[in-house]
Amino acid sequence: MRWTVLTLFPEAFRAPLAAGLFGKAVENGVLEVELINYRDFAEGRHKVVDDTPFGGGSGMVIKVEPVARALEDLRRKAPGVHVVLLTPQGARLSQAGARRLSERGHVALLCGRYEGVDERIRHLVDEELSIGDYVLSGGEPAAWVVMDAVSRLVPGVLGCGESVQEESFFEESLLEYPQYTRPREFAGMQVPEVLLSGDHQAIARWRRRQALRRTARRRPELLESLSMTEEERTWLSEQEQAEGE
Repeated sequence: MRWTVLTLFPEAFRAPLAAGLFGKAVENGVLEVELINYRDFAEGRHKVVDDTPFGGGSGMVIKVEPVARALEDLRRKAPGVHVVLLTPQGARLSQAGARRLSERGHVALLCGRYEGVDERIRHLVDEELSIGDYVLSGGEPAAWVVMDAVSRLVPGVLGCGESVQEESFFEESLLEYPQYTRPREFAGMQVPEVLLSGDHQAIARWRRRQALRRTARRRPELLESLSMTEEERTWLSEQEQAEGE
């Protein structure tokens, strides 16, 4: 899979791109990353990429011309690229959205800065995406979140496909079940006996129930679109009643 990031601060990506599984995937050629600086497409001696907003107001706005030139050059070199504008006004990133993007061969992420981008830039992209309802200093952290969430779904990035399938939100809107490792006891807290039993069927059942229980407690709205058996619904209802007493 190929990533292109359009940004005023390409240096913000160099350390993350070289670390961990992402760095190994780039090194092994599973992922390819290109960083494009808007300033390379700005005109004039000072390569200005921002200006004050029409109508007044504080802050600066990313100009449309350098972004348009950068995208025009990118689309000329890579006609099939899918361009995403990172903005709080976009659709919220979900696991389903990450899976959808992972199936594209080439995705470009457009990072805003300052007070945002010229509105006309929105007409030059394929979609708008948000990572949450909060304000960042720029689109660079959001770009890294999207790249991480999507790239780990690309075959060959993670060493074990099962680790992806067992995580929160993979196939169903469920939070992940509790995980434990050595030691068996810490500060009086014991590892559940079922996990030590070697009974894989019982372990799978326990994990499923714990995922349901945790989701009901922390993100109950996710259960609305979840398919559960009658046994699971009864068990979950009993747990909720017991906790309410």
